[in-house]
Amino acid sequence: MKSTGVVRRVDDLGRIVIPKEIRRTLRIRDGEALEIFVDSEMIALRKFSKMTDISEVAKELVDIINSNINKTVLITDRDKFIAGSGSLKKNYVEKNISKFLENIMSDRKSVVETSKHPIELVENFKESLAYVIYPIIMNGDAMGLVLVISDKSDIGQLEEKLVNITAQFLGKHIEE
Repeated sequence: MKSTGVVRRVDDLGRIVIPKEIRRTLRIRDGEALEIFVDSEMIALRKFSKMTDISEVAKELVDIINSNINKTVLITDRDKFIAGSGSLKKNYVEKNISKFLENIMSDRKSVVETSKHPIELVENFKESLAYVIYPIIMNGDAMGLVLVISDKSDIGQLEEKLVNITAQFLGKHIEE
């Protein structure tokens, strides 16, 4: 663990302020939940994501879908790609999502481009892809996205239905 050199005092209610630059760097939004860990004399904070609980299910699911449709399948939480399968997976898994994807999630809308079209899925990396993207909704909140992407113009109704079903399944699975 690396030191930031920042020192903060605990106020009379037990609160500390996380500096704005650290919040921006770690993409911590107002009202977002942080998980607290304690190890001897150290307190560590980590962004809490309900998607973490289902990451193993997500990894198995993308592998199954990819083996049936032979296209790259990706799943995100609110900040990064958490699972992927297919030839383009290495470009995305464990990387932060782009502003474009953040906007799709916050708008709670699906996006379909059946032929190759320039898209930025991670910041500063644009590719020409066909794609279908659906938000994962749990109790009205967008928790992540399911994407099928292809470097060919071959996205159709089957991929749309699979992504929609997968997003709904994950949303319900998180609720339980």
